[in-house]
Amino acid sequence: MATNPPLAADSGSAITRQQWKWSALAGMASYLDAGSIVALGVGLALFQSEFALSNGAVGTLAAIGPNALGCALGAFLGGWLGDKLGRKFIYQYDLMVYAVGILFITFAVNAEMLFIGTFIVGVAVGADVPTSLALVGEFAPDKARGKLLGFTQIAWCLGPVIVLLMGAALAPYGLLGIRIIFFHLFLVAFVTWAMRRGLTESPRWKEAKKAYDIAPSKRNNLALLFSGSNLKALIWTTTIYLFWNLAAGTAGAFNSYLIKMNAGGSQAEATIMPCVAFITAMLFTVFVFMKFSDRSFAARKTMWGIGAVVQIIAYALFMVLPFSIPVVFINILMFSAGGALAGEAFYKVFSQELFPTMIRGTAQGFSFGAARVAVGIWSFFVPMVAEMSLPLLGGILAGSLFISGAVGFFFMPDTSGKSLEQIENERTKAPFPAR
Repeated sequence: MATNPPLAADSGSAITRQQWKWSALAGMASYLDAGSIVALGVGLALFQSEFALSNGAVGTLAAIGPNALGCALGAFLGGWLGDKLGRKFIYQYDLMVYAVGILFITFAVNAEMLFIGTFIVGVAVGADVPTSLALVGEFAPDKARGKLLGFTQIAWCLGPVIVLLMGAALAPYGLLGIRIIFFHLFLVAFVTWAMRRGLTESPRWKEAKKAYDIAPSKRNNLALLFSGSNLKALIWTTTIYLFWNLAAGTAGAFNSYLIKMNAGGSQAEATIMPCVAFITAMLFTVFVFMKFSDRSFAARKTMWGIGAVVQIIAYALFMVLPFSIPVVFINILMFSAGGALAGEAFYKVFSQELFPTMIRGTAQGFSFGAARVAVGIWSFFVPMVAEMSLPLLGGILAGSLFISGAVGFFFMPDTSGKSLEQIENERTKAPFPAR
C-alpha cells in the first residue's frame, strides 16, 4: 500500500531508505531519457544506411526525438500539467506512451516508423523528467537536496552505459543489435511503470495546491512565472542549461556517429568510447557532486568554476588538434568530468530551489524544453558542420560552454541548505503560504 513520503525537516540532512527508493524510481526518467538519446546516437549510422537517409534526414531524426524538439514539447506540457494536476498524474501514464514509441523504433521497417517512434519517445520522456525531478526535490531533506538530485544523475549516466555496452557486445549483429537495445528500453520502462504505481502524490504539492485553491484571488501560473524574481530565475536556469546542453546534446547524440564517420573508428570504438564518458561522469557525481553540493554556497561556486573551465578546454582541443581517436578520448574524459560539476546535476538542483511549488514543474518544463528546442535546431546542422570543419564545431561548442559557465558562476544564487519554503519567502515573499 502506498504511503506519503515525509516532508523534509528544514534542517535535515539524513536520507531515509524510502527517500532513496523513491529517488531511484523518479530518477529512472533520466535513465530512459539519456538511454534513448544514446541508443539513437549509436544506431544513427546504421539507420542511415538501412533506410538511405541523407545527412539532413539524420539531423532531422536527431532533432525530433528525446534529445530535442519532441522532448521539448513533452517538457512544456508535462511540467505545466504536473503543476496543475499533480506529479502523480504525469508519472502514472507517460511511461506507457514512451513504451509505445520504443516499440515503433524497435520494429521499424521504414523511415516513417522510425521517425514516428522517435517523436513519441521524445514527447513522453520530456513530460516525465520535470515532473519526476519536482517530486524528488519536494521530499528531499533540505541539506541533502543536491545529494538526492545528484543520485538521479547516476541513472542519467547508467542508461547510456548499459546502452553502449550492449552496443559494443551486439556490434557484430548490425541493425539487429540496435533493435535489441531499444527493446531493452521498452522492458525497463514497463518495469519502472509497474513499480511506480506504489508512488503517491507529493505532500508539498498537495499543501501548496490547497492553499492555492482557497486563495481569495487565484494567481495565473504563467503570469507568476514570467514576473519578478521568478523571471530572473527562469532566465538564469534556462541560460546555463541551454548553452551547456548544446555541447552535451551533441556529445550524446553524435559522439558515436562522429567517431565512426569522421575519426575512422569502428562500430565497437564508437560505442565503447562514449561509454567511458558516462562512467567518468558517474564517478565524479558520486564522489564529488553528491559529497559537496550541499556543503555551502562557496563549495557550489568552486565546483562550478572548475567544471566550467575543464569543459571549455575539452572542446577547444578540437580547434588546435586533429580529430583523432586519442584527442576524442581526451575530450570525452574532460567534458564528462567537468559536466558532472558544472552541468545538468546543478541545473536540476537550482530548478527545484528557485521556484514556488505551484510553478516548479512549469518552470523546469520551460527551461528544459527551451534547451531541447535549441539542441534540436542545432542538430539539423551538426552533420553538415562536422563535414565542413571539425575545428569550427569544436569552437562553437567551446563558446556555448563559456556562456553557460560564466553566467552560472557570476550569477549563482545562495540557496544551499535552505528549505524550499525559506527560499520562496526570501525570493518571492511567499505568494503561497509557507509550510
